[in-house]
Amino acid sequence: MDPRPVGVFDSGVGGLTVLHECLVTMPNEDFVYLGDHARLPYGPRPLAEVREFSREIGSFLERQDVKLIVVACNTATSAALPQLQEELRVPVIGVITPEAHAAVQATRNRRIGLLATQGTVESGRYASLVRALDAGVAFHPVACPRLVPLIESDDPYGEETESAVREYAAPLKEARVDTVILGCTHYPLIRPILQRVFGRDVTLVFSAEETAREVAETLARKGIEHDRDRDGAYRFLTTGDQAAFREMGRRFLQLPIADVEHVALKELTAA
Repeated sequence: MDPRPVGVFDSGVGGLTVLHECLVTMPNEDFVYLGDHARLPYGPRPLAEVREFSREIGSFLERQDVKLIVVACNTATSAALPQLQEELRVPVIGVITPEAHAAVQATRNRRIGLLATQGTVESGRYASLVRALDAGVAFHPVACPRLVPLIESDDPYGEETESAVREYAAPLKEARVDTVILGCTHYPLIRPILQRVFGRDVTLVFSAEETAREVAETLARKGIEHDRDRDGAYRFLTTGDQAAFREMGRRFLQLPIADVEHVALKELTAA
């Protein structure tokens, strides 16, 4: 038995969709979630800059005595996962590999699309992973810079969001993909709009369930699970405004959020 918490981080609140699945899959485990609101969004930033942010957060969480870290951000996973796995003493799991596996298994016509941030698309990690699993797949990535701000707006299900989805979906529909990877942890919140635009014949792949399953399997394999006969706890940290995190976070986590602790950026850079 290992009572240490699992660390989870993202540039903001999008990673709470991944945390939700972890809480459901591992209700006995404790979690600490850090949202780097002071420096979001990560998507438009250079990958080298995102890599440094991720290394700072990884080191900080390790100092919080976590037993495993989940990079619940597609851009951060694209930019920094190998470096984090090399540098940190605890296991580190990202969100991209589970999605790539699920997409290759789901496609029937071997045409896969990707909707993601600019940074995630430019990293090319999805393309590499998908083609490593099936070199014959036709892969079609589309960067969606407008979606995250719209999803975090006061009207995430409005006409402007639907219009943006139709714009980004158009090249994928033209390419006749039958599977689309939702390569950003924000996108599941507008899944009804995405499914409406693509239709039921297109499979939408999101990594939260697969990532949570990988975390549970890793804890079990390494013998660092917590006692199963308990209810786990979770705490929240943000580098930004605590009230804003609490308000927006409830939408993504779909569970109560009480206290939110503030972490100064100098604490991350010191780590």
